[in-house]
Amino acid sequence: MQIDEQRPLKRYNNKTYDCPISLSMDLVGGKWKGVIIYYLLSGEKRFSELKTIIPNITDMTLSIQLKKLEEDGLITRHVFGDKPPLKVVYKLTSLGEKLEPILEQLCLWALNI
Repeated sequence: MQIDEQRPLKRYNNKTYDCPISLSMDLVGGKWKGVIIYYLLSGEKRFSELKTIIPNITDMTLSIQLKKLEEDGLITRHVFGDKPPLKVVYKLTSLGEKLEPILEQLCLWALNI
């Protein structure tokens, strides 16, 4: 990786970033976003499925993180039905799927420390 001392500004979702790492961390940083994306790599999941496989996350935090990931274009939210109980399914977008090799490398790194 070549580091450019005169980095161009990058705009994404009406925000300007001085460094590509700032943009990356804004999109996938934090305690839960990477974990949610990791589990969505295996396919679409309902809220309750995510809650089951990520038991330490609160309902409110999971809901907030899913909304942020959707706003950032990394996941989609599909609602099925028009009367409660609605079926809501979360799935990675093509942009979100591009994170797979990065998360795979992070997993390998973590297993070797």
